[in-house]
Amino acid sequence: MILPLLVSFAAAMPQGETPVPVPVPAPAVPAVPAAASTGKTFVVLAETLVTMAGAPIPNGAVLVRDGKIEKVGPATEVAAGADVPVLRAKIVTPGLIDAHSTVGLSGSRNVPHDQDQVEKSAPIQPELRALDAFHPRDELVAWLRGFGITTVHTGHGPGALVSGQTMVVKTHGRSVEADVVVPLAMVAVTLGDGSRGREGKAPGTRAKSVAMLREHLQKAREYVAKRQKDPDTALDLAMETTGKVLAGEVPLLVTVHRAHDILAALRVAKEFGVKIVLDGAAEAYLVGPEILAAGCAVIPHPAMARTGGELKNGTMELAKLLHDAKVPFALQSGYESYVPKTRVVLWEAGVAVGRGLPADAALRALTIDAAKLLGIAARTGTLEVGKDADLAMFDGDPFEYTTHCVGTVIDGVQYVGAPR
Repeated sequence: MILPLLVSFAAAMPQGETPVPVPVPAPAVPAVPAAASTGKTFVVLAETLVTMAGAPIPNGAVLVRDGKIEKVGPATEVAAGADVPVLRAKIVTPGLIDAHSTVGLSGSRNVPHDQDQVEKSAPIQPELRALDAFHPRDELVAWLRGFGITTVHTGHGPGALVSGQTMVVKTHGRSVEADVVVPLAMVAVTLGDGSRGREGKAPGTRAKSVAMLREHLQKAREYVAKRQKDPDTALDLAMETTGKVLAGEVPLLVTVHRAHDILAALRVAKEFGVKIVLDGAAEAYLVGPEILAAGCAVIPHPAMARTGGELKNGTMELAKLLHDAKVPFALQSGYESYVPKTRVVLWEAGVAVGRGLPADAALRALTIDAAKLLGIAARTGTLEVGKDADLAMFDGDPFEYTTHCVGTVIDGVQYVGAPR
């Protein structure tokens, strides 16, 4: 075993049995999604059902009807008609959630026309909508779905002081209108070296970056006050977006790595009373008490991120260190600058487990904790009655390298797993 099984998995899993996959072939993942089945009612049986809403259930079952979860429990207690289709897997979990990605904006071809994750014509552009750039049928969306990832928080990424908006979307790969969960989730900000302008363009230093961000927030505050007094004030899309940040409706997603840059982000958040989520945060372990005191969540950099530049002091143990410090966090694939343009958050979680993060905490960070951080816990993140029927099906321990995802269910639609 490369990684240990979850204790509850090992206790409940019969030994020496051959896993029963979802009964559909596993062809190469197409650019246009091919649903294995669109049956409205079916049952998923699991040797171990991990609901994330309680203890794992040996020989558990989930009854899916019309895209929602209708029943969850031991198979003997989940009644269904004799003609209801049945899917089987060794371990079934809630659909996995990637807490930060640029997939759908940074396309698989790695050519200029499909790299829409950052617009560098101006340093501050919060009005840029992820909705308008997301390509649901990019091959990478289907590729992630094949590993049990049913929801991604994606959009504009690092590379500009304020690069634009992010969104939360399901990985069906149909259309952005059909798949979107939260159209405006956060506003992406970069502090530190990643936001520096080039060829003499601002911002050129850390102080200038923070000053420009503070100035923008102050202008937005003044704009909001003016609009409240005079509704006929000319509409400003950038200020409207930042006004939602100031109102506490939308957090800033601040990509930041150095400890002193993290403290600068916390300083700005306190000054303007805005919510922030720290992204990357390679040196967060140096300022854990400050982050905890600020009530700030972290999306740590992927465990396998290259440790150079601002990530020089990054560590594969960052998620474990945050867990030990009781700082809330969720896991991400992040922005990948080289082909294939995205990591697989499941693999990153497996590496974090190998570096000391408890397996149950890792699974929480891919499910319910990610759902809470993104504000979608009412719909997904656990297997409970009434929630979206999002499930990931595996033939073994999800964090074991040799395990396969044998099927994915999103809103009750069945998809094949990743090709072997």
